[in-house]
Amino acid sequence: MFKRTVLGISSVFMFATVILGQNTNSSTSKRPRTAAAKPAAETQKTTTNPTTAPAEAQKPTDTEKAKTTTAAKGASAQKPRVASTQSTDSAAVLAAVNALADGIRHANVNAVTAAYWNSPRLVLFNNNGTVTKGWEQMHKNRESSYPDLKDVKLDLRDVSVVMLGRDGAVVSCLWTQSQSYKGTPETASGRMTLVFRRIGKDWKAVHLHTSPDKQDPTRVLPSEQASPGPSPSPSPTPNR
Repeated sequence: MFKRTVLGISSVFMFATVILGQNTNSSTSKRPRTAAAKPAAETQKTTTNPTTAPAEAQKPTDTEKAKTTTAAKGASAQKPRVASTQSTDSAAVLAAVNALADGIRHANVNAVTAAYWNSPRLVLFNNNGTVTKGWEQMHKNRESSYPDLKDVKLDLRDVSVVMLGRDGAVVSCLWTQSQSYKGTPETASGRMTLVFRRIGKDWKAVHLHTSPDKQDPTRVLPSEQASPGPSPSPSPTPNR
């Protein structure tokens, strides 16, 4: 009886030992699988990140988009400003020409002389071939001749304004002027070139050149005459 009991206990003990050994083997066999799964996930993340990072880096940020849009708007907005400035200056020069012409029509000494640069360096090449130097001399000439002018009519044609940068302009035109000088009617026509300069906020004529629009053999070299012929009668030479 005692031997059977001991044998039974020994059998139970051996059976428990076998089961414990199986559980131990089962536990140790699962750990390598779990440990191997983590590196696989980490490897997948490491492989995916380098692929997606450059794609994200190529996308422009909101700040870069705003800078590009602002620069494009600024470039397109500058063009109308330049055109508008040139148009405004050209209109101001033309207004100065019209003010000079209106002063001549009214034989107004102050209005005419105010259109010119008040400087000793002012030079006028007159229609009668003379030269006037300096604003003071030009003012004296107008004061002496304008009181004898009546019914002045001045027509300007083919007026052209060419801007020379920001502060300069050249005006060219054809003109016809009729008037009564000391009671005698007279008429003349010719070409005129005016050089304007911006002085302060105003445009002033710094040079004038007028000449007849018809050939005068007495004032042209024989080699430059278009066709020889009888000398025409002298034409009036109104002062500008």
